[in-house]
Amino acid sequence: MIATLSDIEKKVISQLQEGIPIVERPFEKLASEIGISQSEYLDVVRNLKEGKIIRQISPIYDTKSLGYDSSLVAFKVEDDIEKVAQFVNSHPGVSHNYERTHEFNLWFTIAVPPDSSLGLEKIVQLIAEKNNIKQYAILRTEKLYKIGVKLDTEGTKKKEKIKKTRTKIDYQLQEEDKEIIKISQEDIPLVENPFEEYARQLGIAQDYLLEKLNLYLKAGLMRRFAAILYHRKVGFKANGMTVWNVPEEKIDELGYKLASYKAVTHCYKRTTNEHWRYPLFSMIHAQTKEELEEFVKDIAQEEGIQDYLILYSTTEFKKRRIKYFSDEFYNWESKYSD
Repeated sequence: MIATLSDIEKKVISQLQEGIPIVERPFEKLASEIGISQSEYLDVVRNLKEGKIIRQISPIYDTKSLGYDSSLVAFKVEDDIEKVAQFVNSHPGVSHNYERTHEFNLWFTIAVPPDSSLGLEKIVQLIAEKNNIKQYAILRTEKLYKIGVKLDTEGTKKKEKIKKTRTKIDYQLQEEDKEIIKISQEDIPLVENPFEEYARQLGIAQDYLLEKLNLYLKAGLMRRFAAILYHRKVGFKANGMTVWNVPEEKIDELGYKLASYKAVTHCYKRTTNEHWRYPLFSMIHAQTKEELEEFVKDIAQEEGIQDYLILYSTTEFKKRRIKYFSDEFYNWESKYSD
């Protein structure tokens, strides 16, 4: 069932997807921008959470910048897909796991810490062997054109200005930083001074914590501190992972073009292999399947592309942010690598 949103709720959702300011009273600042009180703002956010419109508000940390190795993986599952998905989900580095409409029918993203005893490829191999998966593809990111789920209700063909990549400062993570990231990645408390709770758990001053979190943002360790939505509840019932087989010399051109559309939330160039010939991936959200397919068809005709696929998700087995620097990673490897 699609939620009916008020103008204020739409403004709040837009703000929270863009990112909250990392200041002592972030909700007060956001409330002032749209002309309501902080208490009214918090009531709106609580209602959106209770109504299963906002899934979570927390930092979006950059997996690679934290030293983790990650990849998209496709399995060809011929037996009990739910059983296989359950085992895949047991790995703490799996953030997304979907059944999709293709012979490679189970798609998941996985990340492993820099000090993993097995490494990503051996972990994927282990998961495949334990579930009798004969064919699979590890599809690593070679180039990122866009990442940022900011759903917009104004139409699939609407474009947006691509922001310039900000200059990042060099910063080496220390043990203290790992503890801060571990605590701060939880869903933010919906109170006037939310960072105070994080600081209390860490045993540090709030000003120091805010300084650190803003530093992570400047260093590119954190992409933004933002909300993710239950996209179907805000009208985006159709989402398709659209993959394109284009010549090497055209990949960048199409990648940047796709990234310019608000309907496209993710766009990557990925590795190919004997099982997979499509190097360009774009995640597209639309309010209807017909709208999505028309968008893809128009792009294909404009660019003269014949070979592309839309892979729809039919079952969501897992969707959650990774808990970085958790002991769960090492416990999993210890349990299954013997």
